[in-house]
Amino acid sequence: MVADLIVGIDGGGSKTLALLADTAGQVLGRGHAGRSNYHAIGREAALVALDTALNAAFTAAQIEPQRVRAIGLGLAGVDRPIDRAVFEPWLAAHATTGVIVSDARLVLAAGTPDDWGVAVIGGTGSIVIGRDSAGREGRSGGWGYLLGDEGSGFAIGLSALRAIARSVDRRGPHTRLTEMILAHWALSSPTQLIQQVYRTPVPTQAIAALTQWVEAAAQQEDAVAQAILTEAGRELALMVQAVVRRLDLANPVPCAVAGGALLNGAGLKRAWRTTSATLGMQLDPIGL
Repeated sequence: MVADLIVGIDGGGSKTLALLADTAGQVLGRGHAGRSNYHAIGREAALVALDTALNAAFTAAQIEPQRVRAIGLGLAGVDRPIDRAVFEPWLAAHATTGVIVSDARLVLAAGTPDDWGVAVIGGTGSIVIGRDSAGREGRSGGWGYLLGDEGSGFAIGLSALRAIARSVDRRGPHTRLTEMILAHWALSSPTQLIQQVYRTPVPTQAIAALTQWVEAAAQQEDAVAQAILTEAGRELALMVQAVVRRLDLANPVPCAVAGGALLNGAGLKRAWRTTSATLGMQLDPIGL
């Protein structure tokens, strides 16, 4: 039996959120789980995260878990058919019908007035997607933490760790990031960073979490931290510029923003907007 219910799931590099609703769109329950980017954690762990979030939403709604009318999956790292194929069996097992799109597509739909413009994701990873008024789409970034993710929380955190290494070696300037990040991980010396980072290895979101200290150091006029955020903001702006040019979007360009590093980082956001303006882009309105 199929319940007259619908589900929306937003799965990213840090967390997964499931909303259970009736067909009129009234939300009945919410469920949360850990990250569900299968490129980072593997297929099985990603499916477990989806199950956990979905079951938690049913529990919150006080409804027994069951097959539903439709599910919309917006997931990090599913931009290509080969990626969507990973989740199609799961979708078929839980719903009569549904759709699988990039999580960035959700941001564009929710954060732009008429579903055209650009969506900028600056979270654990990074990607920019765009859509013109005729429905043509383009993207930049989204290559993952080894090949890309410039301007992301992971990239900022990794830059901070490398800056510490250079400072300790006296190949680079002193930075307050050393004391801040050592305290964050309860380490007594910089050389302990080697074990901290390589022994697990440390999850990408743990590196991305270091962004808070880069922001804090930048507010304290730390030149190294400020340079890291300036470069990260520039990279995000270059991604936006690439999509705007590909789709020939004219100013002003509606822009939706998501991702903890960008939404919560005043320094990163300022650097991104400053560089975007310098590049001649008028991003307005900026939503989400």
